Amino acid sequence: MNRRTFLKTGLAATSLMMTPPLLRRSLAADPVTFYGLKSMSGAYASYGEFAEKGSKLAVDDYGPLLGATPRYVTIDTEGNPGRTVRKVQEAVQQQNARLFGGCTLSSTALAVGKEINKAGGVFMTPAGADEITASECNKATFRWTVPTYGAVQQTVRPLFESNPKAKRWYSITPQYVFGEALLTAAENLFAELGIEHVGNSYHSTQEQEYSGYLTNAAAANPDVLLILGFGGNGASCLRQAANFGMKSKMTILLAWTQGLDWFQSLGPDLLEGVYLGAQYWHQVDAPVNNALVKRTREVYGINPNYPLAGDYIITKIIFDAVAKAGTTDGAAVIKAMEGMRYDGPTGPEMIRAQDHQVIKDYYLLRGKGKAAMNDRDDLATVVSSGKSFPEGDQILCRMR
Repeated sequence: MNRRTFLKTGLAATSLMMTPPLLRRSLAADPVTFYGLKSMSGAYASYGEFAEKGSKLAVDDYGPLLGATPRYVTIDTEGNPGRTVRKVQEAVQQQNARLFGGCTLSSTALAVGKEINKAGGVFMTPAGADEITASECNKATFRWTVPTYGAVQQTVRPLFESNPKAKRWYSITPQYVFGEALLTAAENLFAELGIEHVGNSYHSTQEQEYSGYLTNAAAANPDVLLILGFGGNGASCLRQAANFGMKSKMTILLAWTQGLDWFQSLGPDLLEGVYLGAQYWHQVDAPVNNALVKRTREVYGINPNYPLAGDYIITKIIFDAVAKAGTTDGAAVIKAMEGMRYDGPTGPEMIRAQDHQVIKDYYLLRGKGKAAMNDRDDLATVVSSGKSFPEGDQILCRMR
């Protein structure tokens, strides 16, 4: 080492030693980086926009983590499982990525969960397919959303119990794995409660015209029309049912909805009197939710909706687990997450170690009319809420 090199090295070391300890650790540590898998383009871009806001809010508000300010990186899923898997592989190989969260589509969540599991990382998702914490479960993957079983139990059951004379139900179902799972859960509960299932109409996920299905439903003269479509499918079906005058002839229940932003697109005239299942509702009185509502209004000028709240808490859970483990090592973070109990946006929540399913409330809401609304987002009231999950032998996860 020559004299000039020695002096430069010595001065740098002296300067670092004179730096306050907390700042010195921050300068020396690599930041913990969270990779958000968001549908920033494609058919689900509006959902991805809100999910992005949730993760960014959680990262920005978290504070120092393992001696440094955490970082956030977006990976656009494009609504395409294959492309997302390739992007995850690149992040793992080129950036040593280990902490992931998000995915709108269940097919994407299932695909990337397997890839992240191979890489020794951690992945948490709000996607809906039951396989995520059942037949396709793995050590790396955790799920925040209630499965279809719980969604049906917490909507069909309380609605029927409040009106046991409504014994005739007709269902309209999208014909893919998620719709089939909702229908199976509903049929099983119908048999238990003595509900007569007077018919079902299947439709494709690309369907726009529901008049034929609604005509069949009306001909069956049901007490309740159960709509099992999600997103645009559910919205189109509900609009056309209202145009057919079916709201005045029968009770309508949508078992699974996107929540606030979806309600805003439909409006109170359409939603009034309709029953709606929801993973999250911004008016729930819980400490974490109240704080989230306040911060979301301050930062974004809006109330939080389901994708924002879901991806916010997913990001925070993973950071809390990293802090507890004291490392970003996947195995250590997974261990810290298994069995974790915490306050979430739905109140007390817990991650079940056996299948990595978050145990949380699901909500039955009832749409309000304009006259009953206190503000533009006061579109529904909570009828009931509760926790319903497969137990014992019904837990199908065999962890890989």
